Amino acid sequence: MEQIKRGVTIISSGSATSPQILDNHDLSKIVDTSDDWIKTRTGIQKRHICSSESLCDLAVKAGEKAILNAGLTSEDIDMIILATSTPDDLFGSASKVQGMLGAYRAVAFDLTAACSGFVFALNTASQFLRNGVYQNILVVGADCLSRWVDWRDRTTCVLFGDGAGAVVCQSSEEKDNLLGFEMCSNGTLNGCLNLAFTGETQKLGNNHQVTQGKYNPITMNGREVYRFAVNKVPEVIEKALYKADLTTEKIDWLILHQANQRILDAVAERLNIPKWKVISNLSEYGNTSAASIPIALDEAVSKGKIRTGDTIVTSGFGAGLTWGATVFRWGF
Repeated sequence: MEQIKRGVTIISSGSATSPQILDNHDLSKIVDTSDDWIKTRTGIQKRHICSSESLCDLAVKAGEKAILNAGLTSEDIDMIILATSTPDDLFGSASKVQGMLGAYRAVAFDLTAACSGFVFALNTASQFLRNGVYQNILVVGADCLSRWVDWRDRTTCVLFGDGAGAVVCQSSEEKDNLLGFEMCSNGTLNGCLNLAFTGETQKLGNNHQVTQGKYNPITMNGREVYRFAVNKVPEVIEKALYKADLTTEKIDWLILHQANQRILDAVAERLNIPKWKVISNLSEYGNTSAASIPIALDEAVSKGKIRTGDTIVTSGFGAGLTWGATVFRWGF
């Protein structure tokens, strides 16, 4: 029996952020910084940070919107992939999200790849859809980095915000709108961006010992991360475009991980992509890690900027270090 070749369509989006906003003027009262200093170096003006909301609360709100916009119900979802580095539970939060959504038919798991998480999760979902195992997959990128920021460190606390974004991906016998992807890792650069565990040795009786401790706030070598991003992101995008048999001229929109406006500008310049094709909303949200690409995507779709059939390139990059790109056409 001949196997049916299946494709992938990304049919809807949704997003959620906390109503609590911390702008640059607020930050200048917390650390030695200013609105001008932050905007000049990062392009960020404000960020949404959680007060009472949990990671799961944000993920569920984004997921509900994406499912509704797809014209589906939670019971239509077969799988949930939650891309996050800041779960409510270290054992994982995807199953809780599944329960809160009422998606009782869906298998759910976490995927951790920091700021590359959404791209990695999207590419992972595509494999389950192509082989026909599942029909509808909810991919959620969500992070609450405000939990892990050192609010005394002006080099990092000005960067990060909280949020969630989601898409519904569907298996299709008629179309394949996920055109190409590439994913990379380099653990030798792991020390450039960390949220690391440190512990102390404790004795267990007379003959055994164990290390117990805690996770420390985010640390980052900003110069090295910038250098890494502007070199590797254009390269990985070109590889994904090659697999999609497309050139940069055929791109309608470029959605990069919203880390720093200077990185976005440098990548677009190296690829000869005009600025008007680069979607940027980090001035409003800051760096929301795995949530940044789907939040930017959902905003552009909601505003009518992105339309069905548009060709989109996304690229995530960050801790690990990890980076990747996906090329897809939007909609059915």
